[in-house]
Amino acid sequence: MADKQKTIVNPVNLKGSGLHTGVDVTLTLNPADDNFGYRIRRIDLENKPVIKATADNVVETERGTVLQEGEAKVSTIEHCLAALRGMGVDNCLIDVDGPEAPILDGSAQPFVDAIKKAGIKEQKSDREYFVVNEKMMLEDPETGSYIIALPDNSFSAQIMISFDHSLHLANQFATIESLESFEKEIAACRTFVFLHELEPLLKNNLIKGGDLDNAIIIIDKPANQEELDRLAKLFNKPSVEVKPTGILNNLELHHTNEPARHKLLDVIGDLALCGAPIKGRIIANKPGHKINSQFAAKLRKEIKRRQLKIEAPHYDPEKKPVFDINQIKALLPHRPPFLLVDKIIDLQEKTITGVKNITMNEPFFTGHFPDEPVMPGVLLVEAMAQIGGILVLSQIEEPHTYSTYFLKIDNIKFRKKVVPGDTVIFKLEMMTEIRRGVANMKGTGFVGNTIVAEGEFMAQITKNKK
Repeated sequence: MADKQKTIVNPVNLKGSGLHTGVDVTLTLNPADDNFGYRIRRIDLENKPVIKATADNVVETERGTVLQEGEAKVSTIEHCLAALRGMGVDNCLIDVDGPEAPILDGSAQPFVDAIKKAGIKEQKSDREYFVVNEKMMLEDPETGSYIIALPDNSFSAQIMISFDHSLHLANQFATIESLESFEKEIAACRTFVFLHELEPLLKNNLIKGGDLDNAIIIIDKPANQEELDRLAKLFNKPSVEVKPTGILNNLELHHTNEPARHKLLDVIGDLALCGAPIKGRIIANKPGHKINSQFAAKLRKEIKRRQLKIEAPHYDPEKKPVFDINQIKALLPHRPPFLLVDKIIDLQEKTITGVKNITMNEPFFTGHFPDEPVMPGVLLVEAMAQIGGILVLSQIEEPHTYSTYFLKIDNIKFRKKVVPGDTVIFKLEMMTEIRRGVANMKGTGFVGNTIVAEGEFMAQITKNKK
């Protein structure tokens, strides 16, 4: 069965300073309706404007991901989005009373804790994934950064980072094989900054909300005691010193590769801006907010393209079918030569996908355009109807004791000839709920990515006579 969308049960608050502005901010996570997605509401501004958390609204990526819609702007929201996506929350209204999300401890852990405190509940609508069907890539030749998406059955990611100027962070690697590991492996990993970056940031009135409790400070240049004393003074600490591992003694690392894991956290948060959970493997080298958000925009563009065009179902011949031919025969009364479906490759609550392989041995080719064999359109319709019958029967108990009879067929269109050697993929979906044993479905047949036939069907479920 399809995954269902999720939201939180109760509103929950988090309070803290913004990393760059230093302004005290209250962020509230609120439940949201099905298909709402993630939206940020600036409750401190007139009319409480709402910003959709999508790649379309990214306006800056220098020291974090900044979103803007109209005059409303919010920054450093990626840790919150990573927590929502990592915990499987699809719909959430995020209220903030300031220009950026609170930095808290520099990780996604406080947001994860808040989500768990709020509770998570399942919603009615199916979760709609962005499924990576083929390799997608974006690279930045200037920095050597790139992101690749490859087909996979669920979300997974591997991140490589490299900083030539740092002895202690020359190369690191992090990976996650499933978002089920997000809370344990990734959520608590904090942001990091190099010593050489600190003073310019402070001089430019940035990181006003930063302190030595919400970032890993990596020493990438010689630091004498005078400089360390000045750093301690800047952050209101009695003293600081450099650990043998090349970081300040402000905190203990959760993992030896915590910086790489935090980069993975950022990738999850930034890619949430594509607008859908991802089924695919992400490989990123030297990722940053700029290329992350650009790749999210690339994914979002593909999502919109697919929404405008009816997407052919993905078919992997090596994958075990949901129903093979013997299981189909147990559900349908049809038999060769009038059994026109070979296997069912996907079955959800409201959709089904079936396969019909067309060979020259089909009996109808003997008399139907024998010198130029073409599958009769009525048999394409019959194949769709048989697959639709399996979808309807899957909704009831003891399906083998029922049959489906089609009452009406509408809007039938044949768009391209089907010939020997073709593999037709049929997808049918419920147009309405089944009422009084009557089901309404829409069917589409594809050869490759091309639609060959489509139509609408009304079917009646009837108990078999004994």
